[in-house]
Amino acid sequence: MKRGVAFVVAMLTAGTLAGALASSARAADAPRGQIVASSNACMGCHAVDRKLVGPSFQQIATKYKGDAQAPAKLSRKVKDGGSGVWGMIPMPAHQSMSDADIRTVVDWVLAGAPSR
Repeated sequence: MKRGVAFVVAMLTAGTLAGALASSARAADAPRGQIVASSNACMGCHAVDRKLVGPSFQQIATKYKGDAQAPAKLSRKVKDGGSGVWGMIPMPAHQSMSDADIRTVVDWVLAGAPSR
């Protein structure tokens, strides 16, 4: 009976490890902007292709398409927060994000939030 339990534990451990490795591989394949957005809680309010609390990243890209000032506007919005553009729910400020990380996310969003 002990050998059976050991086998099950070994298989579960192997499955967990395989899942973690696959997850790491997917993360490594993700665009840098998506990785930075995920690690800075952006995905708590935004999704790539559907509205959550805030607009989807694709909606933002569509709204600002062709606007040469969009990178600066959106970078300021991420850093300082704000409300009123997409409704009454305010976007919190992200003062602790570096300007480089903000620009990485903004550039990715304005490119349409591609998955690769």
